[in-house]
Amino acid sequence: MISSLIDKDGRITVPGFYDKVVELTPDERKMLARAPFDIDEYKAFLDINEVKGEKGYTTLERTGIRPSLDVCGIWGGYTGQGAKTVLPSEAHAKISMRLVPNQTSAEISKLFMDHFLRIAPPYVKVEVTPYESGDGFLIPISSDAYKAASKAIGEVYGIEPVPSRGGGSIPILAEFQKVLGLDPLLMGFGLERDTIHSPNESYLLKQFFGGMQSIALFYRYY
Repeated sequence: MISSLIDKDGRITVPGFYDKVVELTPDERKMLARAPFDIDEYKAFLDINEVKGEKGYTTLERTGIRPSLDVCGIWGGYTGQGAKTVLPSEAHAKISMRLVPNQTSAEISKLFMDHFLRIAPPYVKVEVTPYESGDGFLIPISSDAYKAASKAIGEVYGIEPVPSRGGGSIPILAEFQKVLGLDPLLMGFGLERDTIHSPNESYLLKQFFGGMQSIALFYRYY
C-alpha cells in the first residue's frame, strides 16, 4: 500500500493531490536556478550514488517548489535479536507530506486518508491518525520588505541574493499571512554545511555577524 503511493516517475498517486499545485513559469524556474548548485558535490555530501525524485524537475526544484510524500518510519512484527516464529498482527508507518502554496493540510490529509483506506485489501484493517500540520504559503518578492532585505544582504555579502523556496516547516508563518493579512519575511543565513537539526549542527561566526549586519541594514532601508 505504501509503495503504491509513488509511481515510477516519482509522482504521488493520491487522487487530487496536485490539483492546486501552481506550476512555475520558465522565467521563475530560471531565476531559482541562479543559485549555485553542484550535483556531484551534493551527492558526495550526502554519501549517495544517485538522486531520485519527480521526473522533469531538478534536485533543487524537487526540494523547493514541488510537494512530496515521505515515509519517516515503518515498523511491525518481531524486531528483537534471534528468531521467533510469531506472526505480527500489526504494522505501523509514519508518513509526512510537504505542501506547497495553495495546498492546505486539511484538504491533503483528507485526500490521503480517503485514498489509503480505499486501496486497503479486504483482509486488513487500516487506521489513519492525523498529527500536526501546516499549510504551504509563498512570500511575494515584489514587496517593499523583500526589496529592503535584498538590498541589505547584497550590500553585506557583495552579491545579489537569489530568492529561494524551501521545504522547511514553520506552520505559524502561514497563519500570520492568513490571519493578519501580512507577509512574513524570512532572511536565511545558515549554510548547507550546518547540517541543521543533526547531532553535529553548526553555525559559522561569519554568518552570525553577517546576519546581524544585514538585519540592521534591512531596518534602515525598510
